[in-house]
Amino acid sequence: MAFIELNRLKLKHNYDFLENIFKQNNIDWGIVTKLLCGNPVYLKEVIDLGIKQVLDSRVSNLKAIKRIDPEIETIYIKPPAKRSIRSVVKYADISANTELYTIKLLNEEAGRQEKTHKILIMIEMGDLREGVLGDNLIGFYGKIFNLPNIEVVGIGTNLNCLNGIMPNQDKLIQLGLYKQLIEAKFKKKIPYVSGGSSVTIPLILKRIMPGTVNHFRVGETLYFGKDLFTGKRIKGMKSDIFKLKTEIIELIEKPMVPSGEVGTNVAGETLEFDEKDLGKKSYRAILDIGLLDINLDHIEAVDKKITVTGASSDMIVVDLGTKKPRYKVGDLIEFKIDYMGALTILNSDYITKRVV
Repeated sequence: MAFIELNRLKLKHNYDFLENIFKQNNIDWGIVTKLLCGNPVYLKEVIDLGIKQVLDSRVSNLKAIKRIDPEIETIYIKPPAKRSIRSVVKYADISANTELYTIKLLNEEAGRQEKTHKILIMIEMGDLREGVLGDNLIGFYGKIFNLPNIEVVGIGTNLNCLNGIMPNQDKLIQLGLYKQLIEAKFKKKIPYVSGGSSVTIPLILKRIMPGTVNHFRVGETLYFGKDLFTGKRIKGMKSDIFKLKTEIIELIEKPMVPSGEVGTNVAGETLEFDEKDLGKKSYRAILDIGLLDINLDHIEAVDKKITVTGASSDMIVVDLGTKKPRYKVGDLIEFKIDYMGALTILNSDYITKRVV
């Protein structure tokens, strides 16, 4: 069997590291849990860290979070779909919004549920994903701030996720100026300037984060300790909270080059082989995980002597070299995984999830 492990102590280490940074800079933050794909065991591990706010892009995941802890504040972090309005109001205390039509629907549904629904207005700052254009923000806010069941608790922006546009001082200073414009014109307090995400953390470490940004939404850096500017591990953080372990289900010495007429494989690829390997053999192992569960670009064997040679829907083949390996059938091969690798693994119903 194949399984993924979450290391509880290393997760707590990264949480404490970030909590300390944010406290020193008077920044509130919440943990983005969409990576965990609603897994109740892993969600509980995150909630048990002591965080007061969690964010997700799936209503079903927010429902799972509320089932674990009804008191924790939840934020739905993409513009709600019309057909999800009822569930968003029920399970999300706050939602990120960019459409007047949607906010009016949220207002009506919140009235039916006899509650006030809080919103973040997302502003377009260059990455061209979700966001109201800055020139239209004042008019947009003017149409929603008097809705009886809606409370605007912040403005925010999203960078890097679509076109890779990186945050910088100028963009985040501009975000703070939008807050000041709204407060001056409408005499309404905007508590949150939610300009921070994992990609913005290096600006804090470099001490160039504008003071007006007071809210962060953090996922990848918590789980992988990663500086998204450099791609390297942040000093003092752990990068191996998640480990993928796969079992060897066959281990046989075989030719290095297949024989027969070459066509396309199950993934639609036509492979080429090095002629210098003709007649040579190596030890090849088959692992009990495949393309249905993971993209090969997002895994790396911990044992540097192991080479991934290919995969089908349910099996990965690795080359263990020409010398008789120390492995045997039933042994585990361990892989490092990145964010996208963990996302696909955690979304697979076929991979067991464990905590160590």
